[in-house]
Amino acid sequence: MYDGGKIIAGIIIGLLLLTFPIWYGLGRAAPKPDVKVPVKEKECVEPKAYMKNYHMQLLDLWRDSTVRVAKRSFIAFNGKKYEMSLQKTCMSADCHARKTEFCDQCHNYTGVVPYCWDCHIPPKEEPKRKPEEKH
Repeated sequence: MYDGGKIIAGIIIGLLLLTFPIWYGLGRAAPKPDVKVPVKEKECVEPKAYMKNYHMQLLDLWRDSTVRVAKRSFIAFNGKKYEMSLQKTCMSADCHARKTEFCDQCHNYTGVVPYCWDCHIPPKEEPKRKPEEKH
């Protein structure tokens, strides 16, 4: 075998480079998102499991219904009627008023950049107060 040492060294270096993402990230998983659930409102427009997996499809349906068909109300699974509005229903003061504590938690964790805020204005969030220092 000619240049066997160089071939073996090349294979080892190649394997190290190919497996680098696996062993570099070993044991360094990102922390799970800390989602703040609404305090006032106890029920969403659909059950939690549905909203967790299909909220974007529901929001797309709401968008299409309001913009294209001018249908503005939604009857939830429990028979309750809601206005199909991201800002007035989902992001209202009673529900998910703080985008950074709800939407951004999971979207940042999963690396998803939703296009909701291309058209909608996120609710204003007051900065959290830091505890005052005692002198």
